Amino acid sequence: MTLDNTSAPKVFILLGFSSHPWLERPLFTVALIAYICTLVGNFTIIVVCRLNPHLDSPMYFFLSNLSFLDLCFTTTTIPQLLLNLWGPDKSITYGGCVTQFYIFHFLGATECILLAVMSLDRYIAICKPLRYPAIMHQHLCVLLVAMAWLSGLANSLLQSSLTIQLPLCGNNKVDNFLCEVPVMIKMSCVDTTFNLIMLSIVGTFYSLVPLSLILVSYGFIVASVLRIQSSEGKKKAFNTCGAHVIVVFLFYGPVIIMYTQPSNINSQDKDKFMSLFYSLVTPMLNPFIYTLRNKDMKGAMKKLLVSLYHQRTEQR
Repeated sequence: MTLDNTSAPKVFILLGFSSHPWLERPLFTVALIAYICTLVGNFTIIVVCRLNPHLDSPMYFFLSNLSFLDLCFTTTTIPQLLLNLWGPDKSITYGGCVTQFYIFHFLGATECILLAVMSLDRYIAICKPLRYPAIMHQHLCVLLVAMAWLSGLANSLLQSSLTIQLPLCGNNKVDNFLCEVPVMIKMSCVDTTFNLIMLSIVGTFYSLVPLSLILVSYGFIVASVLRIQSSEGKKKAFNTCGAHVIVVFLFYGPVIIMYTQPSNINSQDKDKFMSLFYSLVTPMLNPFIYTLRNKDMKGAMKKLLVSLYHQRTEQR
């Protein structure tokens, strides 16, 4: 199938939540607060991980990458959502729409792989603690993160490039608040069976395969933790892994529903709220989940705040 330039509109209309106009202003307030919390929370984690030498470990290297990823992920869609919710103009340019779904799927697939990498790190740390420093050396950590980013880019180039070739026959109304591959496929005026099959296959690979690896890793982790004699050791191990398990649940749930069976989802409102959940809610909650359940992170943040306070006091 070739790209039909005559069918591509110059401007798309993001219908978003316009069918519920009474919801737009309250949702704008909620989205703005959540976006600010996302920026502050994830930026704080990156700064703390970079400045505190005690957090110079693979776990916090992966966590800072996840925070950077979440910052990019939300910034790809939420500013446009806020603009559309605030005023009557719901438009986005063709180039802006294409850029949005390329980047959105690039970052989304990257996060799927990165969460699996983080579970591998926890498995080695708990099940093979004596060999952990030798196995999870800096070169391997960088390689694993690079693999996550490159695999996400490959997914985006495949799915988005297939989608951009679909003729729209002048249809420019996007029934969502963002340009996303499943929504764009539904807008096409030709048979999209191949695209839906590819979306389902690739979506299954990038969601269920990493999730299966995560579940296997945590199966071994639970078995190893149960063999620990000390109750304090068990508590520490479960607290270390608990935050990651919660994040995995919050991210993968909506993604699996949206991408493994896209043709079976009939409710557009359901699609929108699912997209809103994993593009805004999950990135906002990640910093709180990791900091509230991590003594090292809370201690590092406290030291940073005390240091900043003393610096300001000395300047006065």
